[in-house]
Amino acid sequence: THTHTHTHTHTQQSELYLKGSMQEGDVILSNHPCAGGSHLPDLTVITPVFGDGMHAPVFFVASRGHHADIGGITPGSMPPHSTCLQQEGAVFTSFKLVTGGVFQEKAVTDALMAPAQYPGCSGTRNLRDNLSDLRAQVAANQRGCQLVGELIASYGLEVVQAYMGYIQSNAELAVRDMLKDFARRRRQETGSLEVEAEDQMDDGTPIRLKVQIDEQQGSAVFDFTGSGTEVWGNCNAPRAITLSALIYCLRCMVGQDIPLNQGCLAPVKVIISPGSILQPSQNAAVVGGNVLTSQRVVDVIFKAFQVCAASQVCHISQNDLYLHLSVKSPCAAKIQFWFSEHMLFMIILFEFYNITLLPGSGGAGLYRGGDGVIRKLRFRSPVVLSVLTERRSTQPYGLHGGKNGAPGLNLLHKTDGRVLNLGAKNTISLDPGDMFSLFTPGGGGYGSVDEPDGDYQLPSKL
Repeated sequence: THTHTHTHTHTQQSELYLKGSMQEGDVILSNHPCAGGSHLPDLTVITPVFGDGMHAPVFFVASRGHHADIGGITPGSMPPHSTCLQQEGAVFTSFKLVTGGVFQEKAVTDALMAPAQYPGCSGTRNLRDNLSDLRAQVAANQRGCQLVGELIASYGLEVVQAYMGYIQSNAELAVRDMLKDFARRRRQETGSLEVEAEDQMDDGTPIRLKVQIDEQQGSAVFDFTGSGTEVWGNCNAPRAITLSALIYCLRCMVGQDIPLNQGCLAPVKVIISPGSILQPSQNAAVVGGNVLTSQRVVDVIFKAFQVCAASQVCHISQNDLYLHLSVKSPCAAKIQFWFSEHMLFMIILFEFYNITLLPGSGGAGLYRGGDGVIRKLRFRSPVVLSVLTERRSTQPYGLHGGKNGAPGLNLLHKTDGRVLNLGAKNTISLDPGDMFSLFTPGGGGYGSVDEPDGDYQLPSKL
């Protein structure tokens, strides 16, 4: 969802004040969920592109980066148990990062340290990295502005704008054709042009969807009314997250490569109840909504259209787990490690074991669900471990007679021999020699087959 929410950030910023007050050499910083953001560590830097002799921007260039830490109640700014937005780090709605070509270092530093004013919270723990990364994002945008400028110089502004419009029109046409084809098949099979689906978060909060399709127009209304209310926790998902998940699903179902753009949503109307988990209040905690609830939204959309079971595409992604480590030493730097990405440090804080499959964890079916995996880490230094996961009490669904996949599990092996279940979301201090084992969920099976159910049981120890 990081990339998809760019579009919604641009729209929100434009409505706030971009076009009216920005000058050449200005750059905006934003991460607030109500301004099109996903969750606070994702900082979006937006730079306007001005045409020759024009006083208003003709385009915007943006870059979004997940920062390792921007403050809050836990290192890594991904707290498992946050209950309000301020606990998740520094907040920027529409912040002037660069004014007239001058990087506003003091102002942005003050903003990054501001979370310390809230009980139990700290300002950013990686200020130097934040400032360097923000400068890199500004530089990336500048390169983007240069490339857009070269296009305008070569072809003229009207031609460039026209072809950008054509790209959106092509995406709209592709989605309309897909919806028409689906509606035709649905009408022939069932006589109805309405589909619906429901899934749940681990805490029981429902995500409900009803889709009404217009076969003639190739349009659809996606109605999430009936989804659970805003939660006392951080699995609330801003509206931009739901729209981004929807764009992803539509592009998957189109069956052809189309560039990511707002045209995908042109044939679609989205209804989300204010105050729900999918459109929470302004200060609701949202850090889990981006990485966890978004996956449930994808599951529900695919389930409604009956295109795939809840397999690895939907729920075993790089967002399955965020693992944050804080070295418990007065002089040590705070560390973040994000599975499926990369390490940014050289000190060996833990030992990685081989990733192995969990045979039988995928649901039975004509097409068996993909097996989950086991990831194990043994820590060599005192650390604070935070885990933020889902599908630990609910199972990835099977489809068309396929069986559900196995749920996941998070286990902590203490040096004294005890084995502890950490649950789906937790923060805990670890000692040298402790080992963490992550069991990811298995995928749901697709299609019925005369195969033993083979209810898979996760081990209590490993």
